[in-house]
Amino acid sequence: MKKIVVGGQIDKQAIAALVEKLGGDHVSVEVKGDLDAAMAMKAGEYDYYVGACNTGGGGALAMAMAMLGPDLCSTVSMPGSIKDESFMVDEVSKGKKAFGFTAQHAEHVLPILIREFIK
Repeated sequence: MKKIVVGGQIDKQAIAALVEKLGGDHVSVEVKGDLDAAMAMKAGEYDYYVGACNTGGGGALAMAMAMLGPDLCSTVSMPGSIKDESFMVDEVSKGKKAFGFTAQHAEHVLPILIREFIK
């Protein structure tokens, strides 16, 4: 079972519900504030962090970037731009642990990310 924490700035409950729906029994999900979520990731309490904001890389990932470093973080969508599936698959396979996106792209990026997380 993969442990996923939802941080970011907006739609946290909706994102958590979607992660639970997509991951089923293969995931456990908690919602936390940005700092708490990033600190919990740093402490190894979760396998992955997902978060949304209006830009995909600001409030969604700022604390994760500060706590985990940019090598473990990836922005997978921004306004008007969603990274393609191969990019997301590659980022997970490289060991990235924190993913930011715009809230309106959650239903596009989360199915790919969750599938890759639970492989």
